[in-house]
Amino acid sequence: MICFSPTASSGQPAPEIFGNITLSPRFSPDPYIIRGASGGSIPAAIIAQRETTPNGPCVGLVDEEPDHRIVLTAFFNYLSLQVQSAQDTTIVVKGPGGSWCNDDLDGKSPGIAGQWLKGTYEVWVGSYESGKYYPYIIKITAAPLLNPFGR
Repeated sequence: MICFSPTASSGQPAPEIFGNITLSPRFSPDPYIIRGASGGSIPAAIIAQRETTPNGPCVGLVDEEPDHRIVLTAFFNYLSLQVQSAQDTTIVVKGPGGSWCNDDLDGKSPGIAGQWLKGTYEVWVGSYESGKYYPYIIKITAAPLLNPFGR
């Protein structure tokens, strides 16, 4: 894991780039923030092994390896991953129970929210142009009231 700096200006740890994290119920801080750079050369549908999911289409281009691995130590009745970037991005999540994709949940920002099983999840953030990598953050929250999508 690479950190940009030991602490952010708020005194909390700085968001990690391409970080792997472990979350337990009532994690702190909430929302938890991770960051990276979107994009790659592999169609998201190949990684997801499907063209579409109940959460949305598997579109965009991603790297072969996931950008993040998120280990959940328990079942989450509600968890939300929301990508924020100045560019149009997509998301693929693979874990217990299958794969999920999303594009444009909130404007051009993808996200996935709902119930999550205990286990390891791999996360890819995609772009639409091959060879173009754009910075992003993912806000992870277990608090539905903090979720602007109302899900």
